[in-house]
Amino acid sequence: MKQSLNILTGALIIALGLAGCSSDPSKQDIGTVAGGLAGGLIGSQFGSGSGQILAIGAGALAGAFLGGAIGKNMDDTDKLKMNKTLETAPLGKPAYWQNDKTGNTYTVTPTKDLNPKKHHNEYCREYTTTAVIAGKTQNMYGTACRQPDGSWKTVSQKND
Repeated sequence: MKQSLNILTGALIIALGLAGCSSDPSKQDIGTVAGGLAGGLIGSQFGSGSGQILAIGAGALAGAFLGGAIGKNMDDTDKLKMNKTLETAPLGKPAYWQNDKTGNTYTVTPTKDLNPKKHHNEYCREYTTTAVIAGKTQNMYGTACRQPDGSWKTVSQKND
């Protein structure tokens, strides 16, 4: 039992390592860790001795990979909608969407176009966001600038 606990702890360390070093974990990071833990727990139910060690390690790696992929997909869906809103929505006109996978809802409203000369010649917009995540409403105010590849990058943000 003690050996299984040590192995599971090792699996957790692997999962955390796969998630990367981030002070603000993304949905992908959380999915990687949760998937790694679940996979390690499932793997611990199979085999004995070195076979069990292999099952825990394989389960942790497979779970971390799948959990991270799911988390990343959720982030990408919302980022695409946010990019489209910042690119095409007129000032003061909100865009609404719901993430089909998470149920989270978002309202994003571009509020001001900023002078490119003050932002390193980048086209930037201020915006407000209201998000309902896990039943809790969160309000944010931010500034995002269009990148050379056409995506938008948040350069400042504060929560209400």
